[in-house]
Amino acid sequence: MVFELGAGVGMPLVSILGPYAATGFWTIVTGGVWVATARDASADKLLAAANGFGLAAVSAHLLGWPTRRTRTGLPWLEDCEGLGSQLMPFYNPILYFSGATGLLAIVRENRTARVRLPMAMLGLVPALIAFQHWEHRRLRRQAHTRPGWWNRRLRRLTSTP
Repeated sequence: MVFELGAGVGMPLVSILGPYAATGFWTIVTGGVWVATARDASADKLLAAANGFGLAAVSAHLLGWPTRRTRTGLPWLEDCEGLGSQLMPFYNPILYFSGATGLLAIVRENRTARVRLPMAMLGLVPALIAFQHWEHRRLRRQAHTRPGWWNRRLRRLTSTP
């Protein structure tokens, strides 16, 4: 999310809350998850759900935006949320690292939580894809009607949606 915001394409919820409130929201959510990691096994269900949601978000990116196959057969984003081909060599590893750490955490860290909980979060993938595209259209419109530092890359897109 920080990469997207810094690159000038926004971040989740920025089209609704604005850049500062969205950043604050995600900071609080991340802080809450971080605090939960220090607790005993009672937090495993929350952490398993958070890891599953992260895995669903990565899956939504890889399934919802244009990809090509790598030599190993993995999907590789060609463009996503207006980042363009110039930033994909940086964004793809971020996604894969996030997905791998989420999967590792589900397998190794959240042992008292049932595996069904994080796997159930994968059911959110279609909704996340729809939300990503809805918000991207909204962000593109806002880039033309309310330009700001956080949507500057989207202003460069050729047409107003």
